[in-house]
Amino acid sequence: MAIKLYNPTTPARRKTSIVLSSDLTKKRPEKKLTRPKKQSGGRNQSGQITVRHRGGGAKRRIRIVDFKRHLFGQTAKVLSIEYDPNRSARLALIVYPNGVKSYILAADGMKIDDEIISSKEKIDVKIGNCMPLKFIPLGVMVHNVELEPDKGAVIARSAGNGIFVQAIEGPYAQLKMPSGEIRLVKKECLATIGQVSNPDHGLVRYGKAGRMRHKGVRPTVRGKAMNPCDHPHGGGEGRHPIGMPYPKTLWGKHALGVKTRKPKKWSSKLIIARRKRNRKEL
Repeated sequence: MAIKLYNPTTPARRKTSIVLSSDLTKKRPEKKLTRPKKQSGGRNQSGQITVRHRGGGAKRRIRIVDFKRHLFGQTAKVLSIEYDPNRSARLALIVYPNGVKSYILAADGMKIDDEIISSKEKIDVKIGNCMPLKFIPLGVMVHNVELEPDKGAVIARSAGNGIFVQAIEGPYAQLKMPSGEIRLVKKECLATIGQVSNPDHGLVRYGKAGRMRHKGVRPTVRGKAMNPCDHPHGGGEGRHPIGMPYPKTLWGKHALGVKTRKPKKWSSKLIIARRKRNRKEL
């Protein structure tokens, strides 16, 4: 994969880039493994907007992805690498010896006709193979990791992400997250070897507002451009400051530097080192 830069034929094209689709091998998804995606416009069942700036966009179908990989001991074959409009990573369509097909997250470097296996025993450390953390050598990058055994993978699922296995101590494995956080996870949890596919996704520049509208993202307006009745930053004449010692959200709460994690959350005892704070968050 690589990033394609457009010639500056228009002001928008000057800043636009895309990820080439040369790694994709099939354009149409497996119909039995998809279902319709209902548009909500960011509204809940009462019709109230709970997530702002949602609406419109191209129609999508949800791909049913297997995050559990519970067909243990069966060698699956990779049939195709496909695009998923609902996530940044690529999907791999695999087929088992009994004819069952499923989608999994494609690992970086995975190709057609590769053979992969999921097992609760120790197997080869090969890209795409899935096994418990206790059998994975230290220093190996993994993705699609479970937080609770048999619950399905929930972390390291976006494009280019990967987690490093640092140590195995007692009932837990010590993992270094993409954020820099070091966390304990039960060593019986499954993880997939390798890095998530499409690592160049973070280098894309959308270039114009229209591409975001295709993704279903509506415009965002600055608070200081609103009226006082619509935002705490609103009102004033000309290019005025916000007129308060710290920025606020639409609902009057601190907008920067506020800890949102609950101080007594049960999983805090499993976190050895907190993530590294970004300067933009300060």
